[in-house]
Amino acid sequence: MATRLLHVPPPEELLRPLAVPERLLLGPGPSNVPRRIQAAGGRQILGHMHAEMLQVMDEIKAGIQYAFQTQNRLTLAISGSGHSAMEAALLNLLEQGDTVLVAINGIWGQRAADIARRVGANVCELLKPPGKYFTPQDIEQGLVQHKPLVLFITHGESSTGVLQPLEGLGKLCHRHGCLLLVDSVASLGGAPIFMDQQEIDVLYSGSQKVLNAPTGTAPISFSERAREKLLRRKTKPPSFYLDMSLLANYWGCDGEPRRYHHTAPINSFYSLREGLAMLAERGLESSWERHQANCTQLCQGLLDMGLELFVEEEKARLPTITTVRVPEGYNWKDITAFLMENHGMEVAGGLGPTVGKVLRIGLMGCNSTSDNVDRVLRALQDALKRC
Repeated sequence: MATRLLHVPPPEELLRPLAVPERLLLGPGPSNVPRRIQAAGGRQILGHMHAEMLQVMDEIKAGIQYAFQTQNRLTLAISGSGHSAMEAALLNLLEQGDTVLVAINGIWGQRAADIARRVGANVCELLKPPGKYFTPQDIEQGLVQHKPLVLFITHGESSTGVLQPLEGLGKLCHRHGCLLLVDSVASLGGAPIFMDQQEIDVLYSGSQKVLNAPTGTAPISFSERAREKLLRRKTKPPSFYLDMSLLANYWGCDGEPRRYHHTAPINSFYSLREGLAMLAERGLESSWERHQANCTQLCQGLLDMGLELFVEEEKARLPTITTVRVPEGYNWKDITAFLMENHGMEVAGGLGPTVGKVLRIGLMGCNSTSDNVDRVLRALQDALKRC
């Protein structure tokens, strides 16, 4: 009788086995996931309040503190992608009418400004052309002019390939009564960052870049200054899911007995834990050096091919994602499609302000090797001959 009520048959495609091609992901993320992290993510699920699961979360917290170089107690991983951490940072720090200064030199500043406007904040923009970075003088000028409560800046601007210098910005912000919020999704583990020493108030990242874990978890940390700002809020954050006071309790950051907040992505947490473990075993300094060496090798190889790098200043190049101008007479879509079809390799086009202008080559975590540099250079030479 019940079968007569079924008007939609089982989809034929779901009755076939899942087929996933093998590809080398040398775009701006996600990166390939090593077998060890895949195996961790495939372990048997536990309940989200089991003692063993809370132990895994404590280990993740310690791993984030190491990766961020911080002792902040309010340190955890959001159940969501890097965007969710960006939202969590802005939604918790800002209330309606608060002034935020957003440093925009690529898509991530644009996104942060969009989110802050949705919260009802007074958004002031500090602008630089794509490919350029902000100097302390630029920042101070903005702080003096706009008197913001929060400054947002991107450490690794993956849409343009720029590495933003952070030295002195925390001190500068605090001198002007402002909190420093930094996006390190594309840079964490690949370029030096020292949250406590650099006086960064909120720092967040993502799981799918240098950490080589699947997308869907986002490390974040709040300084004591930032935590006090959360406690002084006049209104609750507009999102229950991203409310840091509730998440802090679930992650054991507030000294209170842990309470259920949401059903966490348990297997994603296993993967993130393993990615952080691999970074800890490798050592931050070793990871930074490896990413820099392979980026330097890649940049030199691209220049030797007669290609033009998008970021002119060597010190401003992001070690994890290199942007190279699309050569004249070529369509970037033809090049990326050729690489995918003939070399099983992902290289991406531009994003936001760089659409149509650049190719973006990512070397992150286990993908950042000298062999992969040689491989992508050979594939690009082939593409430029054949497209």
